[in-house]
Amino acid sequence: MIRNLYIHTCRNPLFQETLGLKPHVLVLNKMDLADLKEQQKIIQHLEGEGLKNVVFTNCLQDENVKQIIPTVTGLVGSSCRYHRGESLEYCAMVIGIPNVGKSSLINALRRQHLRKGKATRVGGEPGITRAVMSRIQVCERPLMFLLDTPGVLAPRIESVEMGLKLALCGTVLDHLVGEETLADYLLYTLNRHQLFGYVRHYGLGGACDDIASVLKQVAVRLGKTQKVKVLTGTGDVNVIQPNYPAAARDFLQTFRRGLLGPVMLDRDVLQRSPVAEP
Repeated sequence: MIRNLYIHTCRNPLFQETLGLKPHVLVLNKMDLADLKEQQKIIQHLEGEGLKNVVFTNCLQDENVKQIIPTVTGLVGSSCRYHRGESLEYCAMVIGIPNVGKSSLINALRRQHLRKGKATRVGGEPGITRAVMSRIQVCERPLMFLLDTPGVLAPRIESVEMGLKLALCGTVLDHLVGEETLADYLLYTLNRHQLFGYVRHYGLGGACDDIASVLKQVAVRLGKTQKVKVLTGTGDVNVIQPNYPAAARDFLQTFRRGLLGPVMLDRDVLQRSPVAEP
């Protein structure tokens, strides 16, 4: 008998409806990029939403990856509906929104348990996995296979701000939202939470709320300029100006690599959460 379950790597509410009675584990990947000072409060908030099996991971460094298979087998073993045969073969589907590390998770599990290399392609932008792949073995004892799946976003995002947060995490291609728009929201978020790593990283004079001013300084510092043709009374003149789109791309990529320090975009959500009763 194949014991089926789900490993989901995000919080798309539609997935919870789809999972039904299937055992499932929520893997919060890229923990190295997040500010986890309030990790316990995060867990309590998720438990309040009915998510009790949560594992924080960093699949690039294999942090906490070894917790996943024991958690999965424990969940299946405690469910009487899966004790209908003698086979100990497990099959799990990895589901989540785009670009959260589903393929990286599979590769990390193979490294940890089989000492084997990549079985599925990964990338730093959404849309790398385009179809449900064939079963990929990730463990020998117990025998476990995973199915990699394309990332899926909810058809409706509850608010503009939630959409911007998702875009900052790279779940949609930057140009669909606008790189300078995303950079502006990132700057707003960093300043709002008094996270001034960008000031130190780019050697700026101080914190600033004006995205045009920040991108200009970033472009000048990185040497990202462009020639612009200006029409004057005496003819066309080529003027060298800061390349704002290139500076915005660097700002976003630097944030996503963790070079601006750990950030938790949902800090405001935690602040609104009720404190759990002891």
